[in-house]
Amino acid sequence: MGTHLKFSTTCHPQTDGQTEVTNRILGTLIRALIKKNIKAWDELLPHAEFAFNWAPGKATGLSPFQIVYKQNSKTPLDLIPIPTPTKFSWEAEKRSKEIQDLHSHIREKIEKSNAHAMS
Repeated sequence: MGTHLKFSTTCHPQTDGQTEVTNRILGTLIRALIKKNIKAWDELLPHAEFAFNWAPGKATGLSPFQIVYKQNSKTPLDLIPIPTPTKFSWEAEKRSKEIQDLHSHIREKIEKSNAHAMS
């Protein structure tokens, strides 16, 4: 795959640049989230993780979710049920009736053709 393992020590974390960038981004994100309520920082960690994994990266243009699962994760807004309309579209009802009538007509033709072929 062309990957190379590089070890870094706790005394010299600069060796691992990508981890440093990720840590900086996460630190900034968490600071932005906890501005109003510093004492609840631990409750915001799942939100920060979700936001980080959902945001597209500069290099790939894809989010970590997309890279791993080939699609972005659902957001809480995606999980809200869509209200079903109480009114029906008369155009759709009319089209549905036309299709049902067509199916009945075709069925009759097939039955007549089969009956004619058997006699």
